[in-house]
Amino acid sequence: MTIASLLATMPGAIAQGLIWGIMAIGVYITYKVLDIADLTVDGSICTGGAVCIMLMRANFPLPAAMLIAVLAGMATGLVTGLFHTLMGIPAILAGILTQLSLYSINLKIMGKANQAINARNYDVLVSMQNLRDVPLYDNTILIVAIFVIVLIALLYWFFGTELGCSLRATGCNPNMSRAQGINTGFNKVLGLIISNGIVALSGALLAQYQGFADVQMGRGAIVIGLAAVIIGEALFSRIFRNFALRLLSVVFGGIIYYIVYQTVIWLGLDTDLLKMLSALVVAVFLAVPYWKSRYFARGKRGKAHA
Repeated sequence: MTIASLLATMPGAIAQGLIWGIMAIGVYITYKVLDIADLTVDGSICTGGAVCIMLMRANFPLPAAMLIAVLAGMATGLVTGLFHTLMGIPAILAGILTQLSLYSINLKIMGKANQAINARNYDVLVSMQNLRDVPLYDNTILIVAIFVIVLIALLYWFFGTELGCSLRATGCNPNMSRAQGINTGFNKVLGLIISNGIVALSGALLAQYQGFADVQMGRGAIVIGLAAVIIGEALFSRIFRNFALRLLSVVFGGIIYYIVYQTVIWLGLDTDLLKMLSALVVAVFLAVPYWKSRYFARGKRGKAHA
């Protein structure tokens, strides 16, 4: 093991971090904007990849395949939203039900547990083969970075509109939003649709990057997404206060997560434990605000009384 071998893996880690960072933006919309823990993403990321790969194998143009993949992801968010708003099912359980259904649906889409393509025979947008020594316009990292910038710009514009502001208000205070005449049920469904459409876009890019879609490719996606959101917030929240920059911090969190992932592999640690380590990182960072309010604030109050 040499430093050179670790550095050689960094372009791949950055590319994967950017792709999963797009997924984490979708998680951010539900978790931070809507205040909903949506577990649909474990299934919708696979749906995006499966639809994209199967349409490419059927000789659909790549833009059409990716657009339909995004629409399929949006449909999964719609189902979760309707479970939650029309049927009164708690949001977290609605996501679990949709995710469970998507396992069977994704199998039906692909016809089997996985489907692959050869990047040399198909017109792919991103590929792990295009990380180095390629024309700049074919470079995977640059292409995904452009996707990230355009996506953040679109979301920044949307959440500045009246509809976007009402969606943010729904997440901040649903009771007050209803009192102001905002249709909170519609906004929750809309937020879930947008979120899972973005997650499916990430799945379509990931399937092209790795050259296959697998029914298990989304397992643990919610943990990776939360880890990216929390790492980004922990490291950049003091300097990134603008909404667009907060979305960018989520992407940086995804990159940092995958750099750490590659470093752990380079150190020879058991990769089977990575999911557990990710879950522990998320748990610790989620506990920090509680610890601050319960223990550190109490100490400050004691000093003030003294």
